[in-house]
Amino acid sequence: MDDLSPSDLKSVLHSKRANLYYIQHCRVLVNGGRVEYVTDEGKQSLYWNIPIANTTCLLLGTGTSITQAAMRELAKAGVLVGFCGGGGTPLFSANEVDVEVAWLTPQSEYRPTEYLQHWVRFWFDDSLRLEAAKAFQYARLQRIETHWLKSRALQDAGFEVAERALAPLLKRTRAGIEASSDTTNLLTLEARLTKELFKIAASTMGYGEFVRAKMGTGTDPANAFLDHGNYLAYGLGATATWVLGLPHGLAVLHGKTRRGGLVFDVADLVKDAIILPQAFISAMAGHDEQEFRQACIDGLTRNEALDFMIDTLKRIAKEIGGSAA
Repeated sequence: MDDLSPSDLKSVLHSKRANLYYIQHCRVLVNGGRVEYVTDEGKQSLYWNIPIANTTCLLLGTGTSITQAAMRELAKAGVLVGFCGGGGTPLFSANEVDVEVAWLTPQSEYRPTEYLQHWVRFWFDDSLRLEAAKAFQYARLQRIETHWLKSRALQDAGFEVAERALAPLLKRTRAGIEASSDTTNLLTLEARLTKELFKIAASTMGYGEFVRAKMGTGTDPANAFLDHGNYLAYGLGATATWVLGLPHGLAVLHGKTRRGGLVFDVADLVKDAIILPQAFISAMAGHDEQEFRQACIDGLTRNEALDFMIDTLKRIAKEIGGSAA
C-alpha cells in the first residue's frame, strides 16, 4: 500500500463530497486557519464555517467578497469558485476559458492526464466525437427513466409520472439518437425531448400552461427555479471535468455554441432527471429560493449526481478513446 501524507487525508474525494454552496451579502475569509463567511447582524459579525474538504464548488452571489487567503485555501482543497448574480444566476465570466459557465479552478498541474489522453484520441475524429455525444444522451435518458419512475422522494412530493406517458417518449428519443448522423440532429432531439418533459412535469404537478423562457427572463416560479437549479448542475459539471483534467472546451455536443460546452454536456446528464421535476415541485409548493436550492442539493447528493458524472466521463473516455488508439 502506498504511503499517505497527512495532507492526503484531509480532503474527501470529489465524487463523495456532500456540499455545494451559494452565499450572498457576506465576506469570505480565513479565520483561525478555517475558511469562513461573515455576515453582519446589527453591530455583531457572525462567522460561519465552510467545510472546504467536503465541498465541491462555491457560488458567490450579490454583495460578496473573498480574500486572497481564502482563495488560497479553497484552491488547496480543490474547490471550484464561481461568481454569480442574485439567486445563483446568471453566472458571470470568471476567466477566459468559458463564457457563461466560468469558474476559478484550482491550479494544480499534478492531476493525472490519463482521461485527457483518452479524450483527445477521439475528439478530433468527427465520427468518434458523435459516438461520444450519443453515449452522453443514452446515459441521460437512462437517468431520467430511473429517477422519474422509481424515485421515492419524487413520489412522496406528488411527482408520480405514469410509465405509459414517459416510456414511449424515451423510446422514440433513443431511436432518434441511434439514427442521428450529426450533432445538429442530436441537439434538435435534445430540445424536443426537454420540451416534452416540461409538458409531462407541468401536467403531473397541475402547474397549468408552461412555456420555457430564455435564461433570466422568466417571471413564473418554475422558470426562475429552472434557471437557478441548472447552475447548480453546471457547478457539479465543472467540478467533474476539472477532477478528471478535461478542458471545458473539448465538448462533444455543445462545442459549436459554447466555449465551455463540455460543462453543459456533463450537466445535461442530471438536469432533466433531477432539477426539472424539483422546479415544478417547488413552484407548486410555494418554496422560496433557499428552500428550492436546498431541495436540489439534497436531490443531487442523494442520487450521487457527481459520482454519475465522473463515472460517465471516465467510461466514455476509456471506451471511445480506447477504440481510437
